[in-house]
Amino acid sequence: MARGLVLCSQTRTIAKLSFFLPYPKLWFKPHCHHHPCYGPQNIPSARVFCHCVSSQTLNLVDMAKYNEAFSRRMAMAGIKHHNRIALGVSGGPDSMALCVLAASWKTEGLYGFDNSGKFIDGLFAIIVDHGLRSESKDEASLVGNRVSEMGIRCKIVRCDWLNGKPKQGHLQESARDMRYKIFQDVCMQNQISVLLVAHHADDQAELFILRSSRDSGVLGLAGMAFTSQVFSSHTNFCNNDWKNHSVLLVRPLLDFSKEDMYKICQGSNQDWVEDPTNRSPLFARNRIRASLGNLLSGTFNSELQAVISVCRRTRIYVDQMCNSLIKQSITVMDQGFAVINLKTLNPSKIEDICLSKFISLVLQFVSQRQRPIRGSTSKLLLQYIRTIPCKGFKALVCCSVDCPLPSNAESFHTFSNVEEKHCFSDELEQIIANGKSYSNNNLVTNSSQAQFLDMRSQSVLDEARRLDVISESTHRNIISFQREEVSHFKSKTDEVASGCESKQGTEHIAAFLSEPLLPGQTCYFMNRFIISWKLSKEISSNWFRGEPLSLSYLEGDGHCCCVNEDEMVAKVRTMIDADWLYLAKLTKLPHSDNFEATRLPLTGKITCSDYSRLSAKVALKSLKSIPVAARKSIPVLVDDLGRLLSIPSIGFKHCPCMKASAVFKPRVPLGGGHGSFL
Repeated sequence: MARGLVLCSQTRTIAKLSFFLPYPKLWFKPHCHHHPCYGPQNIPSARVFCHCVSSQTLNLVDMAKYNEAFSRRMAMAGIKHHNRIALGVSGGPDSMALCVLAASWKTEGLYGFDNSGKFIDGLFAIIVDHGLRSESKDEASLVGNRVSEMGIRCKIVRCDWLNGKPKQGHLQESARDMRYKIFQDVCMQNQISVLLVAHHADDQAELFILRSSRDSGVLGLAGMAFTSQVFSSHTNFCNNDWKNHSVLLVRPLLDFSKEDMYKICQGSNQDWVEDPTNRSPLFARNRIRASLGNLLSGTFNSELQAVISVCRRTRIYVDQMCNSLIKQSITVMDQGFAVINLKTLNPSKIEDICLSKFISLVLQFVSQRQRPIRGSTSKLLLQYIRTIPCKGFKALVCCSVDCPLPSNAESFHTFSNVEEKHCFSDELEQIIANGKSYSNNNLVTNSSQAQFLDMRSQSVLDEARRLDVISESTHRNIISFQREEVSHFKSKTDEVASGCESKQGTEHIAAFLSEPLLPGQTCYFMNRFIISWKLSKEISSNWFRGEPLSLSYLEGDGHCCCVNEDEMVAKVRTMIDADWLYLAKLTKLPHSDNFEATRLPLTGKITCSDYSRLSAKVALKSLKSIPVAARKSIPVLVDDLGRLLSIPSIGFKHCPCMKASAVFKPRVPLGGGHGSFL
C-alpha cells in the first residue's frame, strides 16, 4: 500500500490517503478546486481513498442543517421513513454523503435497525463494479465494507459485458446505462420501489453548460428531474394481475453543492474515494467541470442556478399543460394505438413548446420507449397537426413493426404459471400520490409565470441577461464555456453520427416470438401485449347469437376432434395482409346443417368448418373498425408451420376449444410516468 499526506489549501483539512497502486509510492501536488485530495495533474490510474482526520473540521460542519434539508426533500418526494429505499453508491464523496444523510434520516423517530441489530431497516446500498479496471473489484469490496460499517446493508454487482467492454468514446454512457439497469434489477429482486442517487447542484450546472453547447431548448436546460419514474424491462405476474415494476428515481441532493458533499463526509468523519477517470479530458462533463473551476463557489454559481431554476419552472408549466392535453384529447384503443381528437386539442391555441412536448409523449407511449421521442418523426407529426383543419378530424398514432427497439429493451418476457414471482405492493403508488400532493401546491398556473418559452439556449441566456437574472460577466463566461465545448463537439459529430446510424439499422422490434408458447404459458409481446392461450374441456353452444351452428363434430367428452393438447404449440407474430385475406376465405365456406368433415389447412385433421366460418365472419366485422395502419401491430397466434390459429384482439380462433387472449398492457404509461422538477 502506498502512503502519502497532503494539505489542502482550500479547506485546511489534513487528509490521509490510502490507495492500491502497482507502484510503491506516489505523491500528489496540493493543487485543487473543490476537493482536498489532488488536482488535474499526475492523475493515478486507480481510485484514491480519502479519510478526514481533522477534529477541528468535525466541529465546524453543521450536520443538523444538512439533515434538515435532506428531510425536507424526502418529504417533497412523498417518501416516508417506513418506505424501503435503495442507494446508488460509487464510494465517491457524493454517494457517501448520500449514505450519511439517508442513514441519519432513516433512523429518526420509531425506525431504526433490523432484527439483527447490525443494519438499518429498509435501507439498501447498491455498488456496481463496472469491471473496466483491474483494481475495480478490490475497490468495490472496500467501499462495500465502509458502507456496511455505516449500518447499511449492501450488494456488489459486477457488470457482465456480453458484447465486450465499451469503447473509450462511449465509455461513460455505456457504463451509466449498465449501472441503471443493475439498479433496477436489484430493486426488483429486493422489492424496493425508491432509488436515491447523489446528483447535486454542481452536476446541474455542468449539464446546463453541456446542453446549452448543444443548443438545447428550455426544457433540456431545466436539467435533471427531482423525481422520475423508471420502468423495468421485466413484467411481473402477481395475484392474478399483471404489474409493471417501476422504480421512483429520486435526487434529494440537487440543492446541495459539491463542497457540501465534502463537508458532510468530513462532518461525519466518513471516508470516500476519488475516481481519476472523473478528471479525464476525454469526457465532456470532465472538461466542463475543469473549466468551471472556482467559479462555482461565487456569484457566477448563484446566477447560473437562478437561470436553471427559471427553466425548471417553465418545465413544470409545460408538463402540466401536456398532462391536461393528454387527458382531454387522447383515446387509447385496446389494439394498442392512440387517437388524437384534434377538435378537442385545438392546436392553434397551444404554444409550440407544449404541443411539441405533447406529441413526443404520445410517440413515446406508442413506441414504448423510456424517454420521449424527438427528431424528424416528432416534427412531421407537429407539422401535420398544425396544417390540417381541426374540425371533425382525428389523428391516428400507431406502432410500426419496423421501428427501432428502445435501447437495451426486451421485446418479450415469458413466464410459466408455476414459476415463483416477486409480488410488489402498492407502496410506490402511495409515494407518488404523496409527492403529487406536494407538487400541487407549487403549480405554475399560466404562461406568464413561465419564462423562456420556445427559446433555444442562446435566446435563454440573452433573455436572462435582459431580465437581470444574470450579470454581464456571468453571461460572458457561459458563452465562453459554450464555445469551448462546441469546438470539441463538432470534431466528434461525424464519428458519432456514423456510429449511431449503423447501430439503429441493426435493432428493430421483433415482429414474431421465436420461442413456442405452450398451453397455459404467458408472454409479453412488443412491450405492450400480454398474450396467453390454453385448451378448454368445456364448450358452450352459444358462441354466436342468431347464427345456426352444428355441434355434431364434438366428441363424447366435449372436445373438438381437431386439437391435441400434447401436440399443439403456438407462436406469436404481428398481423400481415395474408391473415385478413384468409379470414375472408373462411367466411365463404359453405354452411352445413349436419356435420360435414372438412380438412382445413391447419393441422390436416378432421375439423369443423362452421365454427371457423362464423368466427372469421365476426372477426372481420371487428377488423373493419381498426384502421389499416394499426392492424400491422395486432398480435396473432400461429402453429409451428406458421398457419393461423387465433387473432385474440378481434375474437378469431379456429377451434372452440381454444381460449386465447391478448391484453394491451403497455410497459410505459401515457405521459411517461410520474416526474417532478421541483
